[in-house]
Amino acid sequence: MTFGRVFSKVFTTYKHGVGILFSRKYLFYTNVLLSIGISMTGDVIEQRYELYKNEIERIDLGRTGHMALSGLMAGIICHNWYNFIDRVVVGRSFGTVMKKLMLDQFICSPIIIMTFFATVALFEDRPLDNFTDEVRDKFWTLYTAEWLVWPPAQLINFYFLPTRFRVVYDNSISLGYDIYTSQVKHSKSKKTDTQLKLECH
Repeated sequence: MTFGRVFSKVFTTYKHGVGILFSRKYLFYTNVLLSIGISMTGDVIEQRYELYKNEIERIDLGRTGHMALSGLMAGIICHNWYNFIDRVVVGRSFGTVMKKLMLDQFICSPIIIMTFFATVALFEDRPLDNFTDEVRDKFWTLYTAEWLVWPPAQLINFYFLPTRFRVVYDNSISLGYDIYTSQVKHSKSKKTDTQLKLECH
């Protein structure tokens, strides 16, 4: 068998596999698994960096598991959100894309951030108190970062891509943001810093 025929067969198999993964039947599972994988990868990279800086002593697999659950929730939300917004706001004109972008930033982004804090807080002591503390101390940090990262990315997403590729594109952009999210989440809150200062006196 010639190289050309081998390459053609591999490409055909790959194309068929991609077609299955992004088919209507399997798209939900593809999107959710991608989101889980990216969230876990982002956390592992962040922990490796913290390990290098001697900020932590070892990789915390439990922490990575918590981030995986947050990725699961984000994948579910994003899958349904993109399907919803493409049904409600139809077209690819500049005005339509800007309308989708504003809805995405003002509705979906806050929901994703709040869900992230709520999901991870479930595994912590005093979940409700931790959730409210984290939202108060860190919500605006992440939301500001959202405005820096996602509007330019989403212009491409909403203008060029069909609905079924929105989440995979989203995840291709979000690795860096997920590293930052893990860093913000696991940094000390203002309340914790204050408590440590009081304990030292």
